[in-house]
Amino acid sequence: MPATPLDELTTGGTVRPITRWDTPVMHARTRPVTEFDDELKQLVRDMFATMEAASGVGLAATQVGVDLALFVYDCPDENEDRHVGVFCNPVVTLPEGRERRLESVEEGCLSLPGAYQPLARPDRSSCTGQDVDGTDYTLVGTGVLARCLQHETDHLNGIVFGDRLSARSRKKLYAQHNDLAARYLDDWPVSPKQPAS
Repeated sequence: MPATPLDELTTGGTVRPITRWDTPVMHARTRPVTEFDDELKQLVRDMFATMEAASGVGLAATQVGVDLALFVYDCPDENEDRHVGVFCNPVVTLPEGRERRLESVEEGCLSLPGAYQPLARPDRSSCTGQDVDGTDYTLVGTGVLARCLQHETDHLNGIVFGDRLSARSRKKLYAQHNDLAARYLDDWPVSPKQPAS
């Protein structure tokens, strides 16, 4: 069976509300994807539509309230090359020993909109999983893509990036979010970000 073309997955979706951090699905391990069917492809279309509406670079299934081990991405690497795709059942491998270099940059999450804090993560990551047809593949990420692969896989393991921050940084993150929360309605990005009052 031929592979599903990417443009069939990045168009035709419906924007869904983004699930927030205080929802139980955001803090539990996801179920593996076992059915690579039309229902999965429609979920992926909806996720791409939702990620685009929210101006994100990655979106995990838990962020639309679905407990499946799946994320989509549309993200640049350190050379500004754009990578677009889907990972089902992803496993991320990080460099160790001398190869491990941490990079601390501001990170945010569509499920806690408007808030950013610096977080140190390895500057490279390798992700292995399946595409939407169940074909195995691996992607090595650098730059923002390296961070995206780690951030989205964390979501599928029930980890939000706030869990990786110090108590002080986490407090700042929530304060930032609370200051802007009124601009993001419960069904955002179905309803657009509200203008500043």
